[in-house]
Amino acid sequence: MRQTYSQEWTAYNQAQRNEKSQFLALLFELCQNIVEPPQTMGRPRALISDIIFASCLKMYSGLSGRRNQSDLREALQRGYLSKPLHYNTISKYLEREELTPILKQLIIECSRPLNIVETAFAVDSSGFSTGVNQKWSEAKWGNVRTIYGEKQPNQVNRRDWIKVHLMCGVQTNIVTSVEITHAHAGDSPQFESLVETTSQSFSMFEVSADKAYSSAKNLQLVVMKGAKPYIPFRSNAKPNNDSPSVWKRMFHYFSYNQEAFMSHYHCRSNVETTFSMIKRKFGERLRSKTETAQRNEVLCKILAHNLCCVIQSMYELGIEPTFYAEE
Repeated sequence: MRQTYSQEWTAYNQAQRNEKSQFLALLFELCQNIVEPPQTMGRPRALISDIIFASCLKMYSGLSGRRNQSDLREALQRGYLSKPLHYNTISKYLEREELTPILKQLIIECSRPLNIVETAFAVDSSGFSTGVNQKWSEAKWGNVRTIYGEKQPNQVNRRDWIKVHLMCGVQTNIVTSVEITHAHAGDSPQFESLVETTSQSFSMFEVSADKAYSSAKNLQLVVMKGAKPYIPFRSNAKPNNDSPSVWKRMFHYFSYNQEAFMSHYHCRSNVETTFSMIKRKFGERLRSKTETAQRNEVLCKILAHNLCCVIQSMYELGIEPTFYAEE
C-alpha cells in the first residue's frame, strides 16, 4: 500500500495567501546587512542590496526583466528599494563575480531560523538548463563524457547546463548550503564543503546521500560532525584490513540491517523534492547568457526558495524568523 502524508491545509492556505507580502518583507530584512563596497569615483552606482532584492523578486515572479518593472515600482513605493532600477542594470550586475559569495551567504543566513527544527539532512545534485536543446542521456553517456573539451558534433559541452550541489533539511526542504560547478563535475568532491557549511549553523544527527558520495572520507566527515551517515555502498564494496573503522561499521550495518538502514536512507528523497520545488516554482531554465550570471541567477532562485520555506514554517511550525540574530 502506497504511503501517504497528511497536509495541514489551514496553515498551508494561510501561508500561500500571505506569501508574497511576507516574501517582500523578509527579503528586504535579509538584504539590510549587506555591506556595500566603497565608491571613490564615477557615477553613483546601484546598491548591491537593491540589486539582490530586485533579482530575487524577478525570480519569484517568473517574469522577464521588462515585465517585472511594475513589481519594482511597487516595491519602490513601499520603501523596499532606494531608487528605481532599470532591467538592464539588474542584468549587468548579475554578471559580477562579487555577487556570488554574497548570495551564498544570504542563502545560509536565510536557513538559520530553521536550525531549531532541522537535524536530518540530504545531499544531491541536479542540472539547470542554459537553453541548449539536448537530451540528458546523450549528454551524460555520450562522447563528451570521455573527451570533455571543445564542443563535439551533436554533443554538448560544460556550459550547456550548470550543476547545482546542495544540502537541505528533510523536514522543511530548506537549503542549508550550495555549491555550483560545471555540468560534468563529480558529486563526491563537493560533499565536504556542503557538510562543513551546514554544520556551522545546524546540529546534525543524520546525513543521507546516494552511492555517488560513498567513500571512507565522507563517512568519517559526517561522524566527526556528530551525525550518522546513511550512504549506501556500491555492489562491489568489500571491507579489508586497511578499511577505516567507520567504513567497516557502516558497511556491516548496511549489509545486515537493510530495513533499518533504508528507513533512514528514504529521507534522501527529500533533496529530490527540494530540486523539484525550485524548478517547478522558479523555472529550470536559466535566462542569463554568461557563466557568472547563470551562477548568480540560480543562487537567486535558491534564495527565493528558502524564503518561501521560511514563510511556510512560520504558519505550520510557528517559527518566528530573525536574521543575523548573533549580530
